[in-house]
Amino acid sequence: MDGKDKLLTIGQFAAMHGINKKTLMWYDEIGLFAPACVNPENGYRCYNYHQSPILETILLLRELDVSTGEIKEFLNNRSAKSLALLFDEKIAELGQKLAHLSAVQKTLCNYRQNMETLLRMDLSEITIVEKEERCLVTVDIDRQVSFEKEVELITAETAKYQLGRLHDASYGSMIPVASLQKGDFGGYSKLFIEIPLLAQKDGLHIQPAGKYLRAFHKGDWENLPERYGEILRYAKGQGIGLRGFSYEKGINEIVAGRMEDYIVQIEIPVGS
Repeated sequence: MDGKDKLLTIGQFAAMHGINKKTLMWYDEIGLFAPACVNPENGYRCYNYHQSPILETILLLRELDVSTGEIKEFLNNRSAKSLALLFDEKIAELGQKLAHLSAVQKTLCNYRQNMETLLRMDLSEITIVEKEERCLVTVDIDRQVSFEKEVELITAETAKYQLGRLHDASYGSMIPVASLQKGDFGGYSKLFIEIPLLAQKDGLHIQPAGKYLRAFHKGDWENLPERYGEILRYAKGQGIGLRGFSYEKGINEIVAGRMEDYIVQIEIPVGS
């Protein structure tokens, strides 16, 4: 580019970098980035093209939430090594943020799918659906575990995975198919937590991929055994084998104002 040594006004230099000239004035006032020279007659700040790389580095670091103090320290002792170390730190932080945003996106997609299901569902219908494998964090329970204890167990387990909020995961309960077939409709053995984008599998419960019988129950949980009776009769009538666990989770907590409106989704693996 011709004229690289020519001076630019503060307005021209700011426009070239897509910022407000007040930002340049502030950077000068705090000693972060000074103009190439100041006109002694009118006090106008002037810049040259060779300052652009430094300003772009400052703008990049500010975009990465690096404090002005840290940027000052880097500029006073800048080197390839110090910049590489700083970038390594910020790349790691960005990776964590991207993972969190991906998890939030998946949570929103799950919520959206639940709302779509609510809009289209026939509560009396029992269907067969195909599901992908899922890794679930589980907590063992039995009839002696109180609701307060269940909350305590779930809270302790989610803390291990550094969830920022409860909505970063979905929750449900599991009852063995063997218990259902014995008529033990209260024999819940686990609570599950599904954490989006959970990388590890060791020590987790694997909800297998394959075909699942899916049904819904609306209303008080005390009437859930009746729905399970309908499910078991349907499976028997269709010659469908059930295995493993029944996975239950609420799908409309956000929009259900009364317990009578609460809807539980029930999914049971199909097979012998």
